[in-house]
Amino acid sequence: MLFTELTLSPALARGLVDVEYVEMTPVQAATLPTILAGGDVVAQAHTGSGKTAAFALGLLAALDTARLSLQGLVLCPTRELADQVSREIRRLARAIPNIKVLTLCGGVPLRPQLASLAHEPHIVVGTPGRVLELLEKNVLPLAAVKVLVLDEADRMLDMGFSDALDSIVAALPATRQTLLFSATIPDPIRAISRRLQRKPLDVSIEDTQARPQIEQLFFEVDAKQKPSALRALLLEYRPESAVVFCNTRQDVRAVAADLAERGFSVLALHGELDQREREEMLVRFANRSCSVLVASDVAARGLDIAELAMVVNYDLAHDADTHLHRVGRTGRAGRSGLALSLCAACEAPRALAIAAGQGGPLHWAPLPAGSGKPQPAPFVTLVVDAGRQDKLRPGDLLGALTGSAGLAAGAIGKIDVFPTRTYVAIAREAAAQARSGLRSGKIKGRAFRVRDLAV
Repeated sequence: MLFTELTLSPALARGLVDVEYVEMTPVQAATLPTILAGGDVVAQAHTGSGKTAAFALGLLAALDTARLSLQGLVLCPTRELADQVSREIRRLARAIPNIKVLTLCGGVPLRPQLASLAHEPHIVVGTPGRVLELLEKNVLPLAAVKVLVLDEADRMLDMGFSDALDSIVAALPATRQTLLFSATIPDPIRAISRRLQRKPLDVSIEDTQARPQIEQLFFEVDAKQKPSALRALLLEYRPESAVVFCNTRQDVRAVAADLAERGFSVLALHGELDQREREEMLVRFANRSCSVLVASDVAARGLDIAELAMVVNYDLAHDADTHLHRVGRTGRAGRSGLALSLCAACEAPRALAIAAGQGGPLHWAPLPAGSGKPQPAPFVTLVVDAGRQDKLRPGDLLGALTGSAGLAAGAIGKIDVFPTRTYVAIAREAAAQARSGLRSGKIKGRAFRVRDLAV
């Protein structure tokens, strides 16, 4: 099915054209007619299947932008996923004037979020803990909510959010539409659906087009040899981008430090970072200013890199579901992917559990030698201290770089605009020219501070 077959407002239709969405994915084709008609949906769909766009279109189609009230609520298990969902909603809503989407997550100061709620948003995307906290402070009005979305519902239960979900749902109108999306639908998720939904459309996507095409290889190594084994894999396969998963924050820091010392372009993503640090790390990794991201499982959900070449499990995951979520970061949107796993003798029971979960034997391979030196990341990131609040758009920065700064369009990579900052990826060999041109010239007739975001 094509998106043009749906009955959408002109503004939403323009939004789809702007992001170049033409043909629906299987989960979108299966759920969107019911979602747009106001029906409840419970859908099992794997990461990268297009479910975010499906419920985002439903949220936006149900909005009455003339009403300054909170009408849509999306609950996500992690801050990373909430940020990703908010970005997708805003992308699709570009042609809808005066829409306010607010992200409310823990781990960041409460005061700015309280200030943002002074003017009621149309849509809130948040984690259950922070949403419940604001609800208990009587600053988050839910009486006008039309649509509730539970995204990655299985993960929310795994993280212990069941009681928070019950408290939030109790404050919502009984007549709302409820959309429930989950990578797996075990019995507890079915119970939630029966409790919260009214005759939902039940969708399970097993289409091969929705499943990642991922080659998995496992390598048996001594635990003490894991650092050298990881370096060998990175040098052998030389991925443009790779995520390395560790089981603890301490290992994340140690592995990233070892790779950095050996000359790799690497960042460490874990749960102790503040929101600005997380945003900047993910921006640098997504725009190819950094080649390797070492992460704990806090990043296993919600990490949305369009063309991630490789995933490495430095430590095997504790269970088959977590392993699936990790390797699902690669091989997205029909692309092929590569997932490599290091396995020490003490991790053999985990390997057996993963094999059982996948329904077949693991593919074991000899560890390659890996030679040569790591290459620097192809891009560097410049930061302009201005953003959406300054009415700055990607086209404004692109115009300044190709105009007065004299850069070729091919030297300019991804541009990310945040409320008060804008990040632009510049080909490494053109960085000095871009930096000089932006500092000596103007953007939209104004001079802004420009600085490096160093790896």
